Amino acid sequence: MDGPCSHGHPGGQPASPSIRGLRALLRRYSHHLALIGLTAAAVGLFRWNPLERLAAQLEFPLLSSQLQTSAANGAGLPGTLMTPGVEERMPVPPLTRRINPHTLIPRRPRQEVITYTVRSGDTLFGISEKYGITPETVLWGNPVLKDDPHLLSPGQELLISPITGVLRVVYKDDTIEGLAAAYHASADDILNWPGNHLDADNPVLVEGTVIVVPGGERDFVQWTVPRIARAQRNPLPTGAGPGACVGGYSGGAVGSGSFIWPAVNRYLSGFGYSSYHRAIDIAAGHGAPIYAADSGVVMFAGWSNWGFGYMVVIDHGNGWQTLYAHLSQWNVSCGQSVYQGNLIGLSGSTGNSTGPHLHFEINYQGSRPNPWNYLP
Repeated sequence: MDGPCSHGHPGGQPASPSIRGLRALLRRYSHHLALIGLTAAAVGLFRWNPLERLAAQLEFPLLSSQLQTSAANGAGLPGTLMTPGVEERMPVPPLTRRINPHTLIPRRPRQEVITYTVRSGDTLFGISEKYGITPETVLWGNPVLKDDPHLLSPGQELLISPITGVLRVVYKDDTIEGLAAAYHASADDILNWPGNHLDADNPVLVEGTVIVVPGGERDFVQWTVPRIARAQRNPLPTGAGPGACVGGYSGGAVGSGSFIWPAVNRYLSGFGYSSYHRAIDIAAGHGAPIYAADSGVVMFAGWSNWGFGYMVVIDHGNGWQTLYAHLSQWNVSCGQSVYQGNLIGLSGSTGNSTGPHLHFEINYQGSRPNPWNYLP
């Protein structure tokens, strides 16, 4: 009779000793064989170099060149992967650039003169800051303002220079050299400014066009209210306005020579003192009380034709005068004596004004010093 079959051997025959030994050997060294197989595969993959082929197909010549150099030298690129038991290095796959279909176009600085329409609430400083130029440039480019920021009014059309300097309408017989000398600027800067569209070989100034004088400057036209002295017996010059007093008053209050703040607030809401604004604009809401800065006699009370709307002028009898403008109403009359701290009117925004405030200036024998130097 045949004996029982041996488990795991087909045909029921027992495995020979050599087969059993081979199986035991394979089980003993299986992990070594696996490691050898992985190593051989890694070496074959590196020699085949699929990354170089991919780089060439994707048109990365620089990367392909680096990979070739790396393979020839037996070294990888910086930041490579190491395979255990192998000296060679496998390069890390390259980072690909993601395509951005949107192109960012840098803003080119403005070169042309533009027109701006003044809106309610605009100020000279606000407009100049908006366009990156100085307040003086706005005044110099617009004769309608007469170098006075208080002549700014809604609806006006202003020429806005692209850069700080002077805008000038070309007149007959103007020359580049003459403009440069008049405005303390460089003739080359005028010639080379792109917005002037001048031919460097044959520059021709066209009468009536606007020329930009980069970096130019000029003196300010002093636009001032005539001094209204109590000793003056004659009427003010024609055009002063209905508020002008006849003058010739004798006696009355005399100032102390020191001043108090004419409004409750002690800070500005508009223009400060400058070469083109020889006064300060004190913050005062519509209808806020306005007080006499010192004692004296009223020499102007009512509407002014100088752009100041309702205005009061007080002569202090000691060479000083004070002016209060853009009032909503005045509470004094011509020839009246007022004393320091008396109510003389209410704040407003009459005349050429873009918001309620008090325009306050001091006049001493014809000069207009900075009020900041005389207020406590």
